[in-house]
Amino acid sequence: MTNDYYQDFLIRNWKEGDRISASEVIRSVLTEYGLTWEPDGADRDVLQVEEYYFATGGEFWVIEYQNQVVGTGAYYPIHRGEKSVEIRKMYLLPSARGLGLGKYLLQKLEGAIARRGFQQIWIETASILAEAVKLYESNGYKAATGVETTRCDRVYVKLLA
Repeated sequence: MTNDYYQDFLIRNWKEGDRISASEVIRSVLTEYGLTWEPDGADRDVLQVEEYYFATGGEFWVIEYQNQVVGTGAYYPIHRGEKSVEIRKMYLLPSARGLGLGKYLLQKLEGAIARRGFQQIWIETASILAEAVKLYESNGYKAATGVETTRCDRVYVKLLA
């Protein structure tokens, strides 16, 4: 991705110096909702972005506000369905919510995914993340089965034209 802006938020590619700040955003949001940060499990990918995203043909973006990382969004190819990716690590700190940024970020991720020729987008989430559930459901994601992440209880799929 080339740098993109939404209001005063900068959306850009992750770089090595973002490892700790991106991890802190995700840990903070998980904690806020009573979910567990799992650096040796479900969140290992945030600490090993090069291996999980870049080496597999995915992307990992960070969202900055006034030079502080306030959000993340990413995807990588998966073996589920035909030409599929999973959107992962879509988290925004409370200060970045309620402004339309989540919807914008989702649309940007979908655009990048479509341009790369993928046909299905999968997302796993937890019911407690009510804003995320509402975002996915209102943007064409359909409930599916086969949750693979222990802290998640919902999985969605969207077919791209």
